Amino acid sequence: MPKHISSLELALNERPLHATLTRWLYQEMRRAILDRRLPPGARLPATRDFARQYNVSRGTVVFAFEQLQAEGYLIGQVGAGTWVNARLPAHIFGTRKQQKPVRKIPAPVRGLSFSYPPRPFRPYEPAVAEFPMEVWARVAGRRLRRSSASLLAIGDVAGYGPLREAIATYLGSSRGVNCSPGQVAIVSGVQQGLDILARILVKPGDAVWVEDPGYFGATAVFRNAGARIIPVPVDEDGLAVSKGKQLYTHAKAAYLTPAHQFPLGMTMPLERRLAILAWARETGAFILEDDYDSEYRFEGQPVPALQGLDGDGTVILLGSFNKVLFPSLRMGYVVLPATLVDPFLGLRSRVDFYPSGLDQAILLDFIVDGHLGRHIRRMRELYADRLAALHHSARRYLAGLLYVPPIQAGLNTAAFLRNGMTSQQAEAAAAAAGIETAALSRFTLRRSDIHGLHLGFAAFDEREIRRATVALAGALERRTVPLN
Repeated sequence: MPKHISSLELALNERPLHATLTRWLYQEMRRAILDRRLPPGARLPATRDFARQYNVSRGTVVFAFEQLQAEGYLIGQVGAGTWVNARLPAHIFGTRKQQKPVRKIPAPVRGLSFSYPPRPFRPYEPAVAEFPMEVWARVAGRRLRRSSASLLAIGDVAGYGPLREAIATYLGSSRGVNCSPGQVAIVSGVQQGLDILARILVKPGDAVWVEDPGYFGATAVFRNAGARIIPVPVDEDGLAVSKGKQLYTHAKAAYLTPAHQFPLGMTMPLERRLAILAWARETGAFILEDDYDSEYRFEGQPVPALQGLDGDGTVILLGSFNKVLFPSLRMGYVVLPATLVDPFLGLRSRVDFYPSGLDQAILLDFIVDGHLGRHIRRMRELYADRLAALHHSARRYLAGLLYVPPIQAGLNTAAFLRNGMTSQQAEAAAAAAGIETAALSRFTLRRSDIHGLHLGFAAFDEREIRRATVALAGALERRTVPLN
């Protein structure tokens, strides 16, 4: 068993009135060992340090240590230190009743069990193995060496000012976004941004348009805020504005993914974008534009963000570096209309004060040194090759079983069943064959006409994609349902 280094203070109960110091210290240490607060293999501080911590004489500590060594609880070596015996018999330890944590898992992800490393075709997973860690480490090391104490102090609730400037410049050039640094707020990701916005924009009972099918995380935050969810069907051009008007015209907000609809993958054309903007202008609603992975566009000219077409301050843009770079970065942004900056920051200050200054400064250097642009260009080519490999394998092995349509951007694609199975049946068959995927039905609210799977391709090389496609074809062939 590996030894655990412990130099932390041990919480000791108050000494009983008639107990000697040595007896009290011995009993407290023995109880800590039996309760596993001092686990087997834990290293104890030196007796001199221990005595100083608890304001007792070193002789008192030496006596307690020696008594515990004599009874086999501790093992000591001259010049090497003292440890809790790693080979204490199991029966001497107290049996504490362990309560299993109750985890309330959202319905859309209930039953999915993804572990690391990922297996094809896990959705949402970027190719983290291809991230230039050496470059990031060099940038981080340089920043840490030259950082001032101000980065260790209290930060700005809106985020690190130079990073917000860099993001405003980046979005203006790459996404056609019209904003100043003062409209940018740094968050941990799109989900946190949505959570804060939902609490600002929505009162209990207010109606909110969401895409159907769509991102369940957005639906969850609006439900948490007490909103009335209006599922608006998605067609080949994205959220159907005319259908939304028929269902409930005067919604307070609409959430959509126009650059790369989640999970079906289409891009909203200009005519539909102008229609949703006109609706927001007429009703006074806000549009929450989730720009979650539009950097990875494989065909045609880059499509500007919906926010760039907005002249009325109705569009709120949300984006993230967590898929562009790596998920554990936990860094995203919200571009706010001027009227919402103060309400957003006011609530943000009551949620978690401010993001990490050091992490923001490292990301800033990564951007301004040109590494972000180079990484995006490299990964765009890699992901395009992997998407092409998926299409090639699907045409060869999945014909008549699963159709993978062409998409123009992103890390995932919808695939539609052609063998008569439901989404749930296909997901179960894939899981039995060792394939990680998600049924499209997990993302629907009212619709029952979409049958397919959500396939991620970004994290897997061509060999893995081909092998997994063959396995998926076998699973779907075995479970093919005869068509009537």
